[in-house]
Amino acid sequence: MTTAGARVQAGSPEFRRINRAMAFGGFSIFALLYCVQPLMPLLAHDFHLSPAQSSLALSSSTVTLALALLASSSVADRYGRKTVMVASMVSGAVLTLLSAFASDYLHLVAIRALLGLMLGGLPAVAMAYLGDEIEPTSLGLSMGMYISGSAFGGMSGRVISAFISDFASWRLAVGLLGAAGLYAAWEFSRSLPPSRHGSVRAARGPGFLEGLRIHLRDPGLPWLFVLPFLLMGSFVSLYNYIGYRLLAPPFGLRQSAVGLLSLLYLLGIFSSMWAGKLADRLGRRNVLWMFMALMIGGLCVTLLESVVATVLGVGLATFGFFAAHSVASSWVGRRARAPQALASGIYLFFYYLGSSVVGWFTGYVYEGWGWSGVVAQLGGILMLALLIALRLRRLAPLPPAA
Repeated sequence: MTTAGARVQAGSPEFRRINRAMAFGGFSIFALLYCVQPLMPLLAHDFHLSPAQSSLALSSSTVTLALALLASSSVADRYGRKTVMVASMVSGAVLTLLSAFASDYLHLVAIRALLGLMLGGLPAVAMAYLGDEIEPTSLGLSMGMYISGSAFGGMSGRVISAFISDFASWRLAVGLLGAAGLYAAWEFSRSLPPSRHGSVRAARGPGFLEGLRIHLRDPGLPWLFVLPFLLMGSFVSLYNYIGYRLLAPPFGLRQSAVGLLSLLYLLGIFSSMWAGKLADRLGRRNVLWMFMALMIGGLCVTLLESVVATVLGVGLATFGFFAAHSVASSWVGRRARAPQALASGIYLFFYYLGSSVVGWFTGYVYEGWGWSGVVAQLGGILMLALLIALRLRRLAPLPPAA
């Protein structure tokens, strides 16, 4: 049993409850957010859209989610972290159910934009909750387990929607995922202990603008905030448009077969936990750059006109992405001073902004230059991320908090 005032350690009952809840939270948010990604070719066909236009079903929700993240910490400080996270999950599930009945594409995009706004109440608050409640030497493992739940949700949402849409309709697929989101919200609510540290810290912490200045003056945090824009923008673009490549000649795969590519998220479930433990042991600065190099290598392998090579390349990129995200996000949690929730919000703001901006723009690159153009663009973005990670290797650790 964890004593009052102490942080939660790995192996305790509270640690297991928190990680169970966060697994459901990560599953729900990412299943609901990304279930439309494999449906983009179907939406393009049904609503007569270009690849870039069809990406708005996803980009509209990620850009509003990014904006919501900046305000989520203040809302959570006022109403309580658990309350805000539960409300986010319930409203996201209801909006997903409503999107199954959208009358036209504009209606669908509008609902998805509101969905992103509502989902913004969980990711940054969850990271801040873990940073406050979990003992520092266990934080890498706990953050990795949360990201594993996110990876499982992203994988499940994509696979389920791809299979059901191939044999029934995309509307049925989205509706069923909305119902699953309601169940996940119930499990999250009954499993997560209330925050014991966050409210006390928030009550005496700095405001938004002062907190922003504190984080931007740190020599390491601004670089850690740039990384998720580059990493997530590249990763979501890979999954956005690889479906178009595999559905077209010379591959000509079915929609359900393309959806199976999302099973590679299982690699992310493993890599995020493994990388979190590795970073706790060897140091984040010593392992982060390796995972970005792995993403670049995997991206290059997808240039080969072979289904096996394409699967291998996407798998390597997926493994590297989730490992890098696990290490970078836990580094923010370890490095940020109060207000920690704002630091998490800024990190995730750039994470989802990259998903929206790079994911949308890459559609035009694909239309103009095909898959080789996409690989060249994303490879350049990831090289920049690699250079930032190498710079962070020289970052001096913060002195212990007073």
